[in-house]
Amino acid sequence: MARQSRLFVPGCPHLIGLPALVGLDPCPTEAERQQMWRLLFETAATAHVRVHAAALLPGEVRLLATPQDLPGLSLWVQSFGRRYVSTYNRYHDRSGTLWAGRFRAAAIAPGEWTLASLRYVDGASSEPGRTGAGQRCGGPRQWPLADPPEYWSLGNTPFEREQAYAALLAEPLAGAQVDRLSRALRGGWPCGDHGFLRHVEAVHARPSQPRPRGRPLLSPRQ
Repeated sequence: MARQSRLFVPGCPHLIGLPALVGLDPCPTEAERQQMWRLLFETAATAHVRVHAAALLPGEVRLLATPQDLPGLSLWVQSFGRRYVSTYNRYHDRSGTLWAGRFRAAAIAPGEWTLASLRYVDGASSEPGRTGAGQRCGGPRQWPLADPPEYWSLGNTPFEREQAYAALLAEPLAGAQVDRLSRALRGGWPCGDHGFLRHVEAVHARPSQPRPRGRPLLSPRQ
């Protein structure tokens, strides 16, 4: 069966997962993490993508970003992936790819689900340098992460927003939210309320959620 094309929604945040080969940490050292952060923003600027959050995890790079146009997201991730592989291979005296197949992406509805996705990425690791969460909680603004409107709505002053977001990160996301975001990312399905999903279906003329397995139930005879 043909592989379904990715569903991109311009102007909406997208949750992105770029998996590494099994057993490989894409950026095990601080020097490699610094290089990965730098390349993320260099390539994003060229592709006109606003990066909201990044988690440089052992086994995966997880991102939240908004593309300006349809091809921007793919151009960004592909460019970043190719350029970083060269850096990684030089560090580790190896050749070949670092990534386990194509990246995954899920369009996220504005509002509640964008804030949940921000927490899903920023809260993915407590190891220094792995995420940009610290700079949203009062730390130095080292990287040009674009705070989404949902973050700005947390308070009227920088201090209020930092304190409110730190409190949110201290509380784990509800299991149902984590499950839904994880399923959306794995399958490339949009994530949001009923209205958002119906809008995506209408605009893109394709289902917004996976169809139930098996044959549809037959209606009882009248």
